[in-house]
Amino acid sequence: MSAGQLAALIAAGAFVLLVILLAVPLLKLGRTLDEATIAIRKAHENTDPILHGANDTLTHVNTQLERVDGVTANIQQASSNVSALTSVFTATLGGPLVKTAALTYGVRKAIKARREAKADTAGRSRRAAKGRKRGRR
Repeated sequence: MSAGQLAALIAAGAFVLLVILLAVPLLKLGRTLDEATIAIRKAHENTDPILHGANDTLTHVNTQLERVDGVTANIQQASSNVSALTSVFTATLGGPLVKTAALTYGVRKAIKARREAKADTAGRSRRAAKGRKRGRR
């Protein structure tokens, strides 16, 4: 065996050792990739029912929102009807009602003033009568 052949055998041995040392991490990496593939497959299988449930929930929410939209439209229509009724009431009864209230207030004030005037007149006549009685004594 010559020195060149011996060097070639040593180099071949070192290369085999290097391949064996690199094969172990490559095998572990292969197993890790297999486990990741299994985990992804399970996650994909489990998300399908969740997505169907979310879709059913969204459908139910949309149905409820349509009902709320209908109720809101009815309330808006009722509100506009009440507004129209209020303006009709104000136009037909508001003016006469204010006039009636003003008339009632004026009549009450006039009656009160008349009563006070009568009371003053009666008070004066009583005082005059008392004064005459004192004068006689």
